[in-house]
Amino acid sequence: MIDVLVVGAGPTGLMLASELRLHGVEVQILERDEEPTKVVRSLGMHSRSIEILDQRGLVDRFLEAGTTHPLGGFFAAIPKPTPERLDTTHPYALGLAQPITVRLMTEHALEAGVRIRRGCAVTGVSQDTDGVTAELSDGTTLRARYLVGADGGRSAVRKLLGIGFPGEPSTKDTLLAELEIGVPYEEVLPVMTRVRETEKHFGVGPTGTGGFRLVVPAADVVEDRGAVPTLEEVKRQLIAYAGTDFGVHSPVWLSRFGNGTRQAERYRDGRVFLAGDAAHVHPPMGGQGLNLGVQDAFNLGWKLAATLRGWAPEDLLDSYEAERHPVAAAVLDNTRAQAELMSTAPGPQAVRRLLSELMDFEVVSRYLTEKIIAINVRYDLGSEDPLVGKRQRDIPLKQGRLYELLHEGRGLLLDQGGALSASGYAGRVDHVVDVSEELDVAAVLLRPDGHVAWAGDDQAGLDAALSRWFGSAD
Repeated sequence: MIDVLVVGAGPTGLMLASELRLHGVEVQILERDEEPTKVVRSLGMHSRSIEILDQRGLVDRFLEAGTTHPLGGFFAAIPKPTPERLDTTHPYALGLAQPITVRLMTEHALEAGVRIRRGCAVTGVSQDTDGVTAELSDGTTLRARYLVGADGGRSAVRKLLGIGFPGEPSTKDTLLAELEIGVPYEEVLPVMTRVRETEKHFGVGPTGTGGFRLVVPAADVVEDRGAVPTLEEVKRQLIAYAGTDFGVHSPVWLSRFGNGTRQAERYRDGRVFLAGDAAHVHPPMGGQGLNLGVQDAFNLGWKLAATLRGWAPEDLLDSYEAERHPVAAAVLDNTRAQAELMSTAPGPQAVRRLLSELMDFEVVSRYLTEKIIAINVRYDLGSEDPLVGKRQRDIPLKQGRLYELLHEGRGLLLDQGGALSASGYAGRVDHVVDVSEELDVAAVLLRPDGHVAWAGDDQAGLDAALSRWFGSAD
């Protein structure tokens, strides 16, 4: 019996599988498609996702493959400079087309020992007290102790489980393509600037690999969400909005996305979990989708591994939904708000002008930016301490820096006084005695995902937090 089956070889599934392998868990990914998609739905990663890569020692390979960009202008495409004093050592966006992100994550997963089986759709899911059985499109079955559906917005796993996906259907579709243009790009720029004065869902830009990425509103909303647009449809819409089709030709791929907003009623059904777009879909405002899924995986991975290794507290797996469902709900709300602000109607445009004025106050701009880049997330861990529940940003230590100590995916007790003990938690929690001028408390206990589980100087409080998040001492 396999420990975990992950359905879906996108960024969410790959991150989850790699996290599980970090703890020695046997994991296999099942992917319906024969080859990784060429469709560039995501253009990069935000600060919290970059921090996650840093926490696992992966950030350099991603930075080398991408380009860093300022963080201004991500909220509803309102042009503002990057706010000062963002609470991260990675205050930028990483421009990286999704196929490159998937390639890098796949390479890491394979290095970690993840098995990936392509061309294999899941057609049935059943479970009992001992495990989960997945029926596959080739007529075979696989048995695992747990299964995670990371198979996108049209998730087969979610549908097979009968988990509700309430929300709003798409009311506006947008066409997306990678293709060639038949005129110099210098002629495209002034036209694009003019169109974007009223229509923010429009753009043409170089991919960096010789072609161009194009976005243009569709003529209508299609019922078949998997329907692929034609080049002629793209040309018609370009003419409708720009007065020219720019001579587009030779598409590499064509796709569409909508503004539908939905969230799964629950993220867990017994031994089966949902993560990424299988659990939530929303418009792409702010570029949050891929990041939200990667962060789901980072939350679930260590908890599932702890359960399989036998040391997890009884309710640890339930904390995945308790923590991540509200985060996704907040993202759905901010994308709804951004969609309204990008409307061309007079009322939303008036609100947009007012918000633009408010964003000239740095505190407002910083607040909205930190929402988009997900460094403001604080899980409700039942503590009034403002540190507890937040992720700890990287800080310099006397002997290095904090994130270098998190590469193995264990918990961490950073003890500035050396008077505390994590005895009985070897292999689960690393006890490091070191100091930082940027840490204002005597000690912090970090979970494997970098969120603060406890802060203070009393052994009794530390013992309670160790027991809650890392089980009984040996």
